[in-house]
Amino acid sequence: GPSVNVQTACSTSLVATHLACQSLLAGECDMALAGGVTIEFPHRRGYIYHEGEVLSPDGHCHAFDHRGQGTVFGSGAGIVVLRRLQDAIDDGDHIHAVIKGSAVNNDGAGKVGYLAPSVDGQAAAMAEAHAVAGIGAESIDYVECHGTGTYMGDPIEVAALTQAFRQSTKRTGFCRIGSVKTNIGHLNTAAGVASLIKASLALQHRQMPPSLNFEKPNPTIDFAASPFIVNDRLTEWRRQSPSSPRRAAVNSLGVGGTNAHVVLDEAPERPKSGASKRPYQLLTMSARNRKSLDEYQKRLAAHLRENPEQEFADVAYSLHHGRRAFDQRRVLAAKDRDEAIRLLEENDAQRVFTHGALEKCSLVFMFPGGGSQYARMGLDLYEGEPVYREHIDRGLGIFLERTGTDLRPLMFPSDERLESATAALEHPHVQLPAIFIVEIALARLWMSWGIEPAAMIGHSVGENAAACLSGVLSYEDALGLVILRGQLVERVAEGAMLSVPLSAEALEPLVVELGLDLAIVNSPELCVVSGTVAGVSALEEKLKEREIEARRLKISVAGHSRMLDPILEEFGSFIGKLKLAPPKIPFISNFTGTWIKPEEATDPAYWVRHLRHTIRFSEGMKTLLETPERVFLEVGPGRILSSLVRQQPGVKTGQAAVSSLRHPDEKIPDTAYFLAVLGRLWAAGVKIDSSTLWRDEKRLRVPLPTYAFQHQRYFIDAGKPESRGPDLKNLAKLAKQDDWFYQAVWRPRGIDRVTDEKQLTWLVFMDDAGIGRRLVERLRRRGHSVVQVREGDAYYQRSDTEYVLSPERGREGYDALVKDLVASGKVPNRIAHLWLVTSAESFRPGSSFFHRNMERGFYSLFFLAQALGDENVPRPLHITAISSGMQQVKEGPLLHPEKATLLGPVKVIPRELPGVTCSSID
Repeated sequence: GPSVNVQTACSTSLVATHLACQSLLAGECDMALAGGVTIEFPHRRGYIYHEGEVLSPDGHCHAFDHRGQGTVFGSGAGIVVLRRLQDAIDDGDHIHAVIKGSAVNNDGAGKVGYLAPSVDGQAAAMAEAHAVAGIGAESIDYVECHGTGTYMGDPIEVAALTQAFRQSTKRTGFCRIGSVKTNIGHLNTAAGVASLIKASLALQHRQMPPSLNFEKPNPTIDFAASPFIVNDRLTEWRRQSPSSPRRAAVNSLGVGGTNAHVVLDEAPERPKSGASKRPYQLLTMSARNRKSLDEYQKRLAAHLRENPEQEFADVAYSLHHGRRAFDQRRVLAAKDRDEAIRLLEENDAQRVFTHGALEKCSLVFMFPGGGSQYARMGLDLYEGEPVYREHIDRGLGIFLERTGTDLRPLMFPSDERLESATAALEHPHVQLPAIFIVEIALARLWMSWGIEPAAMIGHSVGENAAACLSGVLSYEDALGLVILRGQLVERVAEGAMLSVPLSAEALEPLVVELGLDLAIVNSPELCVVSGTVAGVSALEEKLKEREIEARRLKISVAGHSRMLDPILEEFGSFIGKLKLAPPKIPFISNFTGTWIKPEEATDPAYWVRHLRHTIRFSEGMKTLLETPERVFLEVGPGRILSSLVRQQPGVKTGQAAVSSLRHPDEKIPDTAYFLAVLGRLWAAGVKIDSSTLWRDEKRLRVPLPTYAFQHQRYFIDAGKPESRGPDLKNLAKLAKQDDWFYQAVWRPRGIDRVTDEKQLTWLVFMDDAGIGRRLVERLRRRGHSVVQVREGDAYYQRSDTEYVLSPERGREGYDALVKDLVASGKVPNRIAHLWLVTSAESFRPGSSFFHRNMERGFYSLFFLAQALGDENVPRPLHITAISSGMQQVKEGPLLHPEKATLLGPVKVIPRELPGVTCSSID
């Protein structure tokens, strides 16, 4: 904002408001913030009264009162948000008041004194503001005055006001005056904006608040001949006429002779917003940490309960469009205020979702394959979302045209036909087309809301949906291919498929022995075997003997096996007649487990191989996870693929993988579930086009709870002197001078004494000198659980008990580490920090050994402590920090020559004592 001359002092914030208004009217900005801050130090200190000075003799400000002999100072901050009126109206902003006009001047040589302004200078500023506003003084109902309660200042201010008002009116006693300084004291540079806020709120609530500490008028002020009376009690603010708005003025004066005056009108009547067209509303919240997010959730629930007059859709709109989005985010979908309050207060994990937003996330569409269908999948979306309904109807029309069968009664059956429709959908000739139609309709609905995939992967028949969306196949050709596929697989001999919790390598000998085929590799430790019923049954028996629990799939076709060989020629002949194009959106090939190549996508033989051979979904996920910060969205019925994502070794704890449609057992409408998924994508960092949520609706911004700051006190209190003096009774002179002195030494404590108390979880930051390795070995021998953290270029999880963290990247790695430890149930009881133990001086190019030690020492411990505090890790938590010294390196035992058994001999740097320096932080 514009700079302000520091000599304006008391009127600084009102001068800033005037300059901000000028910038807005000149088109230099579209929104401006103006205000001021004054913090006294020491806080709440007293003062000694001196007669004739500015401070009050009784600690109260008596504005315009016969006892007014001085003011009192206070601490405070105030800020106002300013916009052009029409812009605020168009955007549905909550308007407190309208600034009609403003003016600023300086008394120059005409001021009474450096601290006392002149009558003429003040009156000139007031008259100019009235002229800019285009109003007569008689239309002003109330003036929020500077009103310091000083014997000289108050009469000058009232005289100036009278002089300015007399330029347009001779009326007396019609305008009320007051001063907020009687409530909160003189806030110095924040005084002007405090007055502006008070007057604005008075206009909004249509009441004039009382000016406190008023008994009878200052005898030097001629109120009887002036337009003014002191508003010493709460007064209803009535309009002078039905056509005239309530109007106020704010006057503020500054040290050095600066005068500022502002004219305010009440806000225009706000049109009421109507009910939303959507049955559910998406509530979005965010904060910098979980504590603030939890606290804001409580405040929002209380606000909804206390403000039933606010339109619920306006609350949702204001949360999303009136708040900055921070990294920690929480969302829920609710049908009305009561349901929102219940969900917020109960914090239902099935309806309230929390994610950490990724800075540069990329979205992956995942299309499930056969077996994911259920009757009435997406029915609520079909009834409520025009885009979804359009693509469903298109697919059903093509299916009816090509097969002569109406698929609608099976997809959206009545209550009495629900059971039979569920059974009928298990047949591939209707199951596969139904899944495909739903997947494409869901994808188009997401894309209509601005949710675009950076990459895609399909599972078996789901890859046909990915190919269609990518432009390899037209919609009609892709659906025709899926229809044919469903018809052909029903011609082959009866087969079976078995899900086995083993790796492909472990299964291979059994598969070869029994003449079966490895159909699908879903994750490194989960595969599906396919073949004859007898062969699959034999495999089941062998697995039972090894106590391996396998699960038979509800399908009578041996997909992706040699049993499909008889239909491959006809399938390939059909594809050969289709027009195939290179993909426009990259997607993963099930056949190769990597990105599909243009020559593969356009080769009919590829799609034949895809039908026949192993689906390598796990390898495809590995390829996708090579790009960090992926967000996965299952675009289809069920949540099979979402669960498979979490089984991949490269997936980080908490990485978002969500499904578009609810599970059939969930008792929640599809529209509510779908809206919550949209919110979860936003919470994970995906950019969404939120205008679709309130399309063709006039929504208003409403006041909501402000950010839930986690206040911390940093003030250092003065120490208290010891009341007890030294014990001189037992003081005796020692005979030997050598006994007069002492030397500080380490008192060794062996690792055995530390760790034999109980089984603990240790978090060890591993060094490069070998100490951490020996510590971990000893701790594990004694039955303790140990998690290791090593230095690297980025944060990631190497295994269940090993993480890599980059100290150069600041706090982000420590936050991620602690979140993962909490999520996986590995919260440490003890922490050993050894990153400052070095065998030699080393640092990255462009840095220094000093900066290396700061990153791995002070800042590492600092960020770790912050991350632990934000996640509410149980306390007290013992952290032991171990470091090398700073002199020459030589061989020596750890801590003490006689206690080398603590961790073993290492290369360390001696100081007064051999060994390394240790310190503990609780």
